[in-house]
Amino acid sequence: MPGEDPTHDAAPGAEPAAELATELATERAYTDTCRAALDRTDAATRQRVREGAGVVTGRHSGDAAEEGVAGDGASAEALGRYLRSRAKEVREEPDGPPFFGRLDFRSEGPAGDEAGEHRGQRYYIGRRRVSAHPSAPPLVLDWRAPVSRAFYQATARAPQGVGSRRRFGWAPGGPGTAADLTGLEDEPLADAGAGGDGTASALSSGIVAEEIERPRVGPMRDIVATLQPEQDDLVRSGPGTSLCVQGAPGTGKTAVGLHRAAYLLYTYPRRIERGGLLVVGPNAAFLHYISAVLPSLGEGGVRQCTVADLLPAHEVTAEDAPDAVEVKHDARMASVLHRALYARVRLPDGPLAVPDGSYRWRLDEEELHAIVEETLAQQPPYEVGRERVRARTVALLRDRAERRAGPPGGEWLRRMGRKRELTAFLDAVWPRTRPEEVVAGLLGDPRVLAAAGEGLLEAHEQRALLWAGRRPRTPRTARWSRADLLLLDEVAGLIEHPEESFGHVVVDEAQDLSPMECRILARRSRFGSLTVLGDLAQGTTAWAARDWRSQLTHLGAPDAVLTPLTTGFRVPAALVEVANRLLGSLGVRVPAARSLRPGGELTRVPVSAPAEVPAVVAERVRGALEREGSVGVIAAGARVAALRDALSAAGVPSAEPGEEASAPRAAGEEASAARVTVVGAELSKGLEYDHVVLVEPAEIARSGPRGLQRLYVALTRAVSRLEIVGARELPAAVRA
Repeated sequence: MPGEDPTHDAAPGAEPAAELATELATERAYTDTCRAALDRTDAATRQRVREGAGVVTGRHSGDAAEEGVAGDGASAEALGRYLRSRAKEVREEPDGPPFFGRLDFRSEGPAGDEAGEHRGQRYYIGRRRVSAHPSAPPLVLDWRAPVSRAFYQATARAPQGVGSRRRFGWAPGGPGTAADLTGLEDEPLADAGAGGDGTASALSSGIVAEEIERPRVGPMRDIVATLQPEQDDLVRSGPGTSLCVQGAPGTGKTAVGLHRAAYLLYTYPRRIERGGLLVVGPNAAFLHYISAVLPSLGEGGVRQCTVADLLPAHEVTAEDAPDAVEVKHDARMASVLHRALYARVRLPDGPLAVPDGSYRWRLDEEELHAIVEETLAQQPPYEVGRERVRARTVALLRDRAERRAGPPGGEWLRRMGRKRELTAFLDAVWPRTRPEEVVAGLLGDPRVLAAAGEGLLEAHEQRALLWAGRRPRTPRTARWSRADLLLLDEVAGLIEHPEESFGHVVVDEAQDLSPMECRILARRSRFGSLTVLGDLAQGTTAWAARDWRSQLTHLGAPDAVLTPLTTGFRVPAALVEVANRLLGSLGVRVPAARSLRPGGELTRVPVSAPAEVPAVVAERVRGALEREGSVGVIAAGARVAALRDALSAAGVPSAEPGEEASAPRAAGEEASAARVTVVGAELSKGLEYDHVVLVEPAEIARSGPRGLQRLYVALTRAVSRLEIVGARELPAAVRA
């Protein structure tokens, strides 16, 4: 069996091999018990889904009484949606090992006292709870259960009542049967005061090291079996605390964010599920890469999208000049749009007369002025303000009626609120409007833009924004650019709160969001509960953040707890060292990364002439394919298509980011197309490959104002091996 080693024992004082072999046989038997329980649970769930679906079908065929469905057709349809969703979750829940760890708590002495209610207990830890019956004691605890925390946090210095921690090795990619259990390690935890910290302990484990270094092919894996103490602290922070993780490359910030999402869904289901959970990534390739993590942790139904996916669904038929795009992403546009919207409000220009049968109520202009001015001062959402003016105007009418004939009834108040004269008054002072009308009116009329932008936008910025040559006759005929959609969403949020909001929002690569993009996410955070992930050193957009506090303010979480992650587990030390040389040139202050993984292969491949670069790249990729794992070819974006063609001509098929999982595989091995990805440096953020061929880093460094940041990203995508291929002289920092 590949990888099987019953003497897998990184811990000091390991048991003899024969005893370990006996233990391994015992654990395989326990695996069979757990697998049988899981199979029964899944079968029972599927049966309930089938029975429930039959009930719903019966309800629609008139058999509600016999089938016992309560409520009306809408209730039955809601039940049907739930059952279909549950059936989909059961089908898609990935298979895998039923457990990855075990905790043996002490029963005697001070450590036994520290164990408390867990004294003498043994717990298996896995990705989901396993039990023979819902009311039976669990065979395996969910990794998010409170007692499971000791698996990640207990150390020899602070054992938390744990006598021994066991880690299990499993054959990669297997379904988690007893035959897939290949090894185990026991780590006895000494009395308090001995040993090192939890990170050092975990990384001394051969099983942990093998899992971290296992070849990366296909989507991102969860790291639930290898979470380190500082990562676990972040994962288990509650929803009342917004969290910002400044994570150096390879520190697992993305994994921390996704595992925190899974933890919140498990621990605070009512709060989070009521509002839903949103994961926002920088692009579709990145979202594809992380798509399997939450399902592998037992959590489905989480929306994962880009910021652009949240914008109004208008067809993009126009393109802005770069200077216009930059202004439209600027935070000042929020104030400009606010002015443009509320400039539509007008003070009354006379009294209001409202008929009531044969009587006519009259409200003075001064009274109406006060209502509109007070409402404007309160700055409510635009549509709320309109209804507030209506309600206050009706309240004035009610006061008149009370003085004349006593308190009017509710029907009278509703009738007065619907009076044509009152609605005409509202349309005059606080007219209804649509985002398209406001944005088209602003960008299509220099006078409106000058008034709204006074003191906020320079004259050249206003000229850049104006729709030269494409001013529409009406908002319906407007041609929208991508950046215009940001403005439409901002105005929609000013008119009324978005219908779609979420109980918690996870934002990855947040340093690359513009202020206006940040505001889109802030509007959709129902409770202001966010997990913000990023690295200022990897900011590659024109508006990338240079400090977290201002970015968090735009995201609506100015008081978020800012925590750095600097200890890397993915990028080897030799590769981190090269990337760290660039930090002083990036214009941001971030702590340097350090790697706890020694080694790493760094190879420089000079090429004598630029025309020879594609052929050399193809040769290096063929060599990389002789070893296990994924291969990423990273270059400046303009070079990607030519490199893909050169690889194809050399008989090396490649995939675009996101295509790897669907690429064809030969029997028993991954086809090269599933293992080779060609990607522009600007799109490589968040991705990882066992072997990276970095092409002409000098081109990447000169690819615009953020070229050095793109190079920093590209240098940190390799898990094991990095080859730098180029004919041009390397940037000074990389050359050192």
